[in-house]
Amino acid sequence: MPSAQEITRLLQAWSAGDDQALEELTPLVYRELHRIAKHYMAQERTNHTLQATALIDEVYVRLVDSDRVSWQDRNHFFAVCARLMRRILTDFARSRHYGKRGGGARQISFDENLYVTNEPDSDLVALDQALHGLASVDKRKSDVIELRFFGGLSVKETAAVLRVSDETVKRDWRLAKLWLLRELRRGEVRE
Repeated sequence: MPSAQEITRLLQAWSAGDDQALEELTPLVYRELHRIAKHYMAQERTNHTLQATALIDEVYVRLVDSDRVSWQDRNHFFAVCARLMRRILTDFARSRHYGKRGGGARQISFDENLYVTNEPDSDLVALDQALHGLASVDKRKSDVIELRFFGGLSVKETAAVLRVSDETVKRDWRLAKLWLLRELRRGEVRE
């Protein structure tokens, strides 16, 4: 396993325009990206068209085609990748079920205290909408949910990315889950 410092060095070299650094970086971060992608895909329906590898490929294409990012460190890189994965899956779900809400509701676990209903694609769209709502009220809490739940980052890693204490991340995590639960339940009532 490469060190965080080595990954950060390569990320910063890539930010500075060194394409060779990207070639060296890719195999070093692939395993962690695959873990994050599998985490996302485990929450999707079993017959989902995308697979973890295709999700990683799409992230890679978006990263390479985007303007240069000024990478802070390893955690920043994985946080951005996790956000891209969520956006890709949300866009995919929207394109498949644009405007649809349906019966056959079932519960899937977001966390032991938070549940979302309907089909998995609809769940992701509803959760994405709720996260956007949370971000408009409290961006950091939204970031905590995104990094911990979607990105699979630990409390310590999330705290490092957001540059806050572990206790702040824990508090934001608890409050954000409650806020999202309330919003998602409110959405069920409207349907």
